[in-house]
Amino acid sequence: MSDGLPVPVTITRVVQESPGVTTIFFDQNFSSNPGQFVMVWVVGTDEIPMALSYPNAVTVQRVGEATSALVTMKPGEKIGIRGPFGNGFTIRGKILAIAGGVGTAPLLRIGLEYPDVTFLLGARTASELIFYSVLSSTCDVRIATDDGSAGYHGYVAGLLDEIDLDEYENIVVCGPDPMMRSVLSVLENRDVLEKSQFSMHRYMKCGVGLCGSCCIDPNGLCVCKDGPVFSGEMLLRSELGKYHRNAAGLKEK
Repeated sequence: MSDGLPVPVTITRVVQESPGVTTIFFDQNFSSNPGQFVMVWVVGTDEIPMALSYPNAVTVQRVGEATSALVTMKPGEKIGIRGPFGNGFTIRGKILAIAGGVGTAPLLRIGLEYPDVTFLLGARTASELIFYSVLSSTCDVRIATDDGSAGYHGYVAGLLDEIDLDEYENIVVCGPDPMMRSVLSVLENRDVLEKSQFSMHRYMKCGVGLCGSCCIDPNGLCVCKDGPVFSGEMLLRSELGKYHRNAAGLKEK
């Protein structure tokens, strides 16, 4: 993409990952670093930010009008892809990946493409665990479910109690804000925050730092331009896990 316009792509395959999550494959690969995102244009509906779960796919959770339209699309239909944008993860050495729900998507390529990864995978219930089969074929996967229906009974941050964090050079995290705030607190308490990188998700309109809808407190950094990946140290005093923002970027409890 050189002119700022979406690239039209054709959907080739639709995979139901869980009752609420779908992966949409298309006919073009996009070169990116793990953790970068694209703006997905659903014609006649909206343009929304999504991580590339594969070079030719995005993984979608049905949460609103645009995502509801996207997950009902069929092979042969077209969408627009603008990007990739953002900074992605800086990866080196032995990696601990910690994911919750659809937050697994931005971390998927790390588990598939890097040689020494331990993957902590969390979800509310067993049926909502995504990418377990594909990840377990390439790396050490440990799972947690809120209701105890699979693996550890509790939040994925609880799995950190049995992990020697000193073994890892990189700790990468993505998931719902409350989950990431819990992980952030554990990493701070165990004095390994400097190793961590967190992928933030916010509503975005432009994707290039102009509209300001994805700015985060207290320093006004834009998730689209300055992120979406931030160090744990940068997020320690941020709004992460404290409140939400609506489509206008205004705070909501």
